[in-house]
Amino acid sequence: MHQINIQYFKTPYGELILGSVHDKLCLADWRYRKKREIIDKRIKTELNGEYVEEDTDVILKTVKQLNEYFSGKRKEFSIPLLFTGTDFQKKVWNELLKIPYGKAISYSELSHKLNNEKAVRAVASANGANAISIIVPCHRVIGSHGELTGYAGGLETKKKLLNLEGYRDNGQFELF
Repeated sequence: MHQINIQYFKTPYGELILGSVHDKLCLADWRYRKKREIIDKRIKTELNGEYVEEDTDVILKTVKQLNEYFSGKRKEFSIPLLFTGTDFQKKVWNELLKIPYGKAISYSELSHKLNNEKAVRAVASANGANAISIIVPCHRVIGSHGELTGYAGGLETKKKLLNLEGYRDNGQFELF
């Protein structure tokens, strides 16, 4: 059994649960999301570990970088990540990392970038299973008509994060 170190972190947008193992961040997710138990079970099973509330250098670095992000001083993160999920989910999450700060992309455009145009629902599902919110910017994925759809932290939080990044929906969204 491995130890997965966790800490709770109150942000201006809600409380996150941060987790690390083997000097990598494996969790930065909204504490009170609907799929909390499913996400935690996936992480614990795949990493063969249990949560222990304890700080690590990775968690402290994550808190520092998230605070810089929330204050508008950071646009990119430099945290070593450890994804837990299927190969398809990991492919989607790695593609999310390519969406620039302040930009948004539709689910269909994301599936197109993955060379799997018909997998829009699977892409949306993988997006919703992301356990490393903000750093892996699933909040930058929006509906094909520019509407805000599903977000683990809530649609109001998604809107606030996009506003923080300077994203403006003027009836059409800007793809990168």
